[in-house]
Amino acid sequence: MYMLVCKTNRSPLKVLIKVHACGINPVETYIRSGTYSRKPLLPYTPGSDVAGIVEAVGDNVSTFKKGDRVFTTSTISGGYAEYALADDHTVYTLPGKLDLKQGAAIGIPYFTAYRALLHSARVKAGESVLVHGASGGVGLAACQIARAYGLKVLGTAGTEEGQNIVLQNGAHEVFNHREPNYIEKIKKSVGEKGIDVIIEMLANVNLSNDLNLLSYGGRVIVVGSRGPIEINPRDTMAKESSIIGVALYSSTKEEFRQFAAALQAGMEIGWLKPVIGSQYSLEKVAQAHKNIIHNSGTSGKMILLLE
Repeated sequence: MYMLVCKTNRSPLKVLIKVHACGINPVETYIRSGTYSRKPLLPYTPGSDVAGIVEAVGDNVSTFKKGDRVFTTSTISGGYAEYALADDHTVYTLPGKLDLKQGAAIGIPYFTAYRALLHSARVKAGESVLVHGASGGVGLAACQIARAYGLKVLGTAGTEEGQNIVLQNGAHEVFNHREPNYIEKIKKSVGEKGIDVIIEMLANVNLSNDLNLLSYGGRVIVVGSRGPIEINPRDTMAKESSIIGVALYSSTKEEFRQFAAALQAGMEIGWLKPVIGSQYSLEKVAQAHKNIIHNSGTSGKMILLLE
């Protein structure tokens, strides 16, 4: 901690946070294993989405003070730790309506979901959206945002618990993606028009089916993929549909500010309500990384508790 305090004092726009909880994201397992396109400098501590209490601020930081409750979208020193150092522009006030566990579930899930829906898909009120894999952190965030912005929301989940959570968090309808005929059920529900936007969490499994579910001019927004898949490009031609990838950290500072303003409004109004799933101590983080990749039927956001 002493070294981090010294760095804060020497860095006029840094914030030192005593970490209460940190969100666990699949990308951290990819970075740790060396399979991600972005390689960190070593030594590396994972964790971008922390929530906690401000311990100290740099001389030029005016937005925050010691004792403030905050959450982040990025850290400099890593969030899997008792203390984390962050640039002030990646730190946000956590409203009193949300607890610190929920604060740790906001960063990557909600900012990614917002970018996917509003920036990449450019959704409009009245359109339909299928959140393919809706019971995890990003999926539930997408359901809440889409419902708040006036879309017809469909979701999929693999367990009864997951389906119930999806319905409780903005979806009008939910489908069990473990059922062999669930794609036919979705087609029957939406009719001939198809679905305007699909937020896809596992493109290497679902992309081919997604293209057949789309409406004319429909968009598949790829949020997650864990390998290759073969598709028929002709499936995009007749409907003039699009496949668009999303990478949150392609966002500019100004885009982050825009996303944050919209999401802060959601917290204040009450539609942004992170759902917490599995919780792990720091000693169990290796098990958490194993579970987030290999366990199916995730419900809610997985977090690490530091105190």
